[in-house]
Amino acid sequence: MRDLLDIAAITDYGAACRIAELLANQDAVTRHDLNRAMTAAFGGSDAEGRWTQRDSFGMLEHALALHLATHPFSLTMLADVKHASAPMERLPTQTVRSEKQIEFQQFSTPADIAALAVLLAAIGADDIILEPSAGNGLLVAQAPACKGLQLNEIDPRRRERLAGIFPHAQITGHDGAGLVSLHAGLARPSVVLMNPPFSRSIGRGTDDLAALRHLQAAIRRVRDYGRVVAIMPDWFAPNTRVKAAYAKVLTGCTVRTSLRLEHCYRKHGTDIAVQLYVIDKVAGAIGTETIQRAAVSDFLDFVMVPSRAALGAEAGRSRGRVSGTTLFGSARRTKAPAPRPFHAPVRNNVMPATYKKLDQAAPLAEQVGVYLPYRPSRIILDTAGEHPTVLVESVAMGSIPAPIPSYIPCLPERAVAERLLSSSQLETVVYAGHA
Repeated sequence: MRDLLDIAAITDYGAACRIAELLANQDAVTRHDLNRAMTAAFGGSDAEGRWTQRDSFGMLEHALALHLATHPFSLTMLADVKHASAPMERLPTQTVRSEKQIEFQQFSTPADIAALAVLLAAIGADDIILEPSAGNGLLVAQAPACKGLQLNEIDPRRRERLAGIFPHAQITGHDGAGLVSLHAGLARPSVVLMNPPFSRSIGRGTDDLAALRHLQAAIRRVRDYGRVVAIMPDWFAPNTRVKAAYAKVLTGCTVRTSLRLEHCYRKHGTDIAVQLYVIDKVAGAIGTETIQRAAVSDFLDFVMVPSRAALGAEAGRSRGRVSGTTLFGSARRTKAPAPRPFHAPVRNNVMPATYKKLDQAAPLAEQVGVYLPYRPSRIILDTAGEHPTVLVESVAMGSIPAPIPSYIPCLPERAVAERLLSSSQLETVVYAGHA
């Protein structure tokens, strides 16, 4: 008699192959087709508890990514984007969400937006592409052949799907906002394609600035003169409430293109508007005129693919992760931050460094050796910047949460407003005052 733990996990790969076959044959995919494929793959129906409707929509995205990756079409000019719209028109609209989907902000990129993003990235054969929140692979499935592909996805089930579609890719399972340190052992990408979570972060829960944290990490991670094509929330713009954060995140960059897509997620069950940015990591103007249209097809006569800057020789290029690498080793290989310029304050105002208290300790990040990436365990600081180096703590220390503080420090206004202190530095000030 076999032990229950020996039973192989059932996947939706067989169902995805069946739906991908329908797409390849130019057939329309109905809800009945999804149900039949899922029932065959899982040995029973959703009524029997074998799978859920949300599972079938995840499988549908898997099938579409599989179809796009195995049946590539020419994507060299804007008119070619219509080829990505064709299979979408034959798919049913997603109508169900799950708690997990909302928790991890798993809203995949529609194929036509993905095609437009890939085209605007101007990917060449020598590029290394990174997708920090790869999901089911829909954004990168239409990318042309390149030197290397790095896919990061925190959900293990989606990582399994990615491995099946992109067998030659380097696949990791980290928080996309922490890839500056967590990918320190990998070659630096020259192109980033990204559709980050908009309002939730690992360890923070609800986080209005989640997309900004992911974009900032992507910009830091990409090579100098490299390109980032990012799908961002509608409120991320130079004339909104995050004007200061917009300028800070894009410091040292040039915004080549800014598009506002109004109703392009309807097939994925939502009608939110998003912004699509083409960003080059070279100093220049970050404010540009935004082109606004209702559908992807409406952009094709108004948008041009901006030319790429030439990539220079990369100093200190990493040779890849070696066995036994520690977080301290990654920290030593990280490029030292440039000195921060000092400007004398024009006034001596102070400002509170506010934070959110966590009743439950923040979850631990992935362990490397005997160390854990350091994180404040009981507070989320609203005004913290990024720490310039990697911080770690022992597993023993990381497993002991700090007490919940009550002291709120008041610091020089510029230190707070411009996020000059990192979360670990501010945490030290909070607990010193609390003591």
